[in-house]
Amino acid sequence: MAIYALGDRVPSIHPDAYVHPDAVVIGSVTLEAGVSIWPTTVLRGDYGTISIGAKSNIQDGTIIHCTSVHPTVIGENCVVGHNAHIEGAVIGPNCLIASGSIVLNGSVIGENAIVGAGAVVPFNFQLPAYRMALGVPAKIREGYEVPVGHVDGNTAVYMANATYYREALRRLD
Repeated sequence: MAIYALGDRVPSIHPDAYVHPDAVVIGSVTLEAGVSIWPTTVLRGDYGTISIGAKSNIQDGTIIHCTSVHPTVIGENCVVGHNAHIEGAVIGPNCLIASGSIVLNGSVIGENAIVGAGAVVPFNFQLPAYRMALGVPAKIREGYEVPVGHVDGNTAVYMANATYYREALRRLD
């Protein structure tokens, strides 16, 4: 795996976290217990900080960055789908940031919320807890409340995947 310090910015990776060998982690990045980071994901904590809470999974091709003004904070038990981009935003616990979505600087995604696939969450957007945002630009879906536990099955599967990959993955070339 490609894990880099950048000057005095050094990643902090819990021993129970899994970082796929083809992922990149740079600088001030904190990964808590049970976090899994999947192929071609880039976490770049160069100008600020990135922290990812316990049991969250960051799926293939995702880009997570921060700024000197806006850290990126992802709460525990979150699912960040394939090819998402999170830049200087705060994601509450138990959230789904679906595949191909973008969450931009200063945005706050409340606990147990969903950002739908392909949505673009603009600067400084506030998504309340238990709500869903869809579209480009993202708008809150009226009349829908996200059920409690909506990500639990996914986070359990990805924790099991991380255990399996840690034990069984081997490069053949």
